[in-house]
Amino acid sequence: MAKTIVVKQIGSPIRRPEKQRQTLIGLGLNKMHKTRELEDTPAVRGMIDKIPHLVEIVEERG
Repeated sequence: MAKTIVVKQIGSPIRRPEKQRQTLIGLGLNKMHKTRELEDTPAVRGMIDKIPHLVEIVEERG
């Protein structure tokens, strides 16, 4: 089974650069306190590292 991580949006994209907004949308997040379970890949980890002030990793599974 593939490893997955649960990511939660903790910050608002209001008054943030467009690249950061698009990164949130790429992760499937667009509303405060929304969570998503994503596959743990280098691409996803890189997106999370670009916006650590807007998201947090809640749980790692697998």
